[in-house]
Order: sequence, then structure tokens, then C-alpha cells
Amino acid sequence: MQWLRCLAVWIGVGVAAAQPAVAQTGEAPLRVGVVPQFTSARIESTWQPLLAEVGRRAGVSLVLAPSPSIPDFERRFEQGEFDLVYLNPYHQIMASRAQGYRPILRDVSRQLFGILVVRKDSPVTRVEDLEGQVVAFPAPNALGASLMMRAALANRFKIHFTPRYVKTHTSVYLNVMLGEAAAGGGVMATFREQKPEVSEGLRILYETDKVPPHPISVHPRVPKAVADRLVEAFMAIGAGPEAAALLGDIPIGQIGPASEADYEPLTAMGLEAVYER
Repeated sequence: MQWLRCLAVWIGVGVAAAQPAVAQTGEAPLRVGVVPQFTSARIESTWQPLLAEVGRRAGVSLVLAPSPSIPDFERRFEQGEFDLVYLNPYHQIMASRAQGYRPILRDVSRQLFGILVVRKDSPVTRVEDLEGQVVAFPAPNALGASLMMRAALANRFKIHFTPRYVKTHTSVYLNVMLGEAAAGGGVMATFREQKPEVSEGLRILYETDKVPPHPISVHPRVPKAVADRLVEAFMAIGAGPEAAALLGDIPIGQIGPASEADYEPLTAMGLEAVYER
């Protein structure tokens, strides 16, 4: 009997020694969600190295949990499936209401806003001149280019228009250039990427209010001590020589702290009325 007790102790020690360091601290791997605004291959190649380095510094295992589509991503964060999630500003409002997700980090070097463009030779000089016209957008829920812009047209300017969804920002600008739409919604980043023959043939009629860009948010079930270690790890990476390589393609220019107050202005924009499921 004595030898059986010794064997049991030996096996127990061996099993304990085989457990990963994260398990020894009582911390399960954290599931990380990323808004699928790029291909799954690009998201994986961009986020896996970053999560590996953040996890190493914070002493936490981070597991990427990809979503095949925006609706699937929305369903999953509304059900609280992600421990950590990178999402657009309006998604943050939705996630906070549904599960209490709290923004902890964001790009502090820029702001997000939509632009409304018309042909340079268009007779339209005021937003109100678009009453009854066709306006092109990339997709219903593209935040700056469509969601914020459509809310502004309807609520601030109170005009009636016919939306035309053309899938991409480039298609928006081309539709306006070709006269298929009187105006189109986009963002500065994509406008600047257009060929000169396109961008120089357009002019910006209106810019929406500016909001902070996509936050990294944490579910309330994640202990504050763990969330604090994650913030420290991300901030250390942002201050180090690997910042551009690990954060540049997210894209995050300069990582810094985020708070719920940063995104509170979105609740007054009337986005719920124009959001499409």
C-alpha cells in the first residue's frame, strides 16, 4: 500500500509539472475577437504576432477567435463570447450595452470621421442641395462613410435621399465621378488613396463629427489585475522599437488609454435609427 501512495504522489507531481504556466496562476486563456474588416488571413497574420508578444509580457494566454462575418462577430460579442475584443466605435456602444465591455486602449494619434464628396463641377454647394438625390455609400454600416453620414443627413440636415450601396469606397468615388450618384460617403484615408484623376475631380462637401477610432475592450469578467497587465503590455510594445511592426497593420499609429467617456458622444448621433442588421 505504501508503494501505491508513493506512486500516486509521484504521478500527481508529474501532472502538475506538465501544466502550462497560465494554468498554474489560475488564469484560463483569454479569447480575443477582432472585427472582420479585412480577410481572415490578413487578420491572423497581423494579430497573431501581436497577441503572442502581449501574452508573453502580461503572462496571459491570448487566443484569437476569428469571426467569418460582421453579423457573426456582432452576435458573438453581444453574447459575451470574447474576453478581449477589437471593434469599431459603434460596436463598442452595442457591446457596452449588451455585456458591459469596457474600452481600455485605442489609437490616440487620429480620429475617425466621414466625408461627403461631390464632383468638382457639381452645382451642389450645400448639403441641403442633395434633397431627393442619389447618394452612394460603401455599405449600410460602414461607420464613418455610411452610418455616421446617413445619420447626419437625416437628423442634422433633415433631407430625403436615395442610398446606393456599392460595396467599396473606391466604387463610391467612381459612382460620383461618373454621375451615377450626386454625392458619396467615404473617409479621408481612402479618399487620399485614390488616383489623382479621381481625387482631383472631386471635392469634399461635408465632414461628420469626429470620434475616437476602434478601441480594444475587455469583458467585465476579466479581473482588473489581468486587464491592467494587458494594458501595460500593449503600452510597452507601443513605446518600443517593435511598435510599427506589431501595431502598424492593425492599424494603430500610437496606442494609448481609452475610456467609456471617449465613445459617449456616439450615443447622441442617432445611429440606432440608421443601423441595419
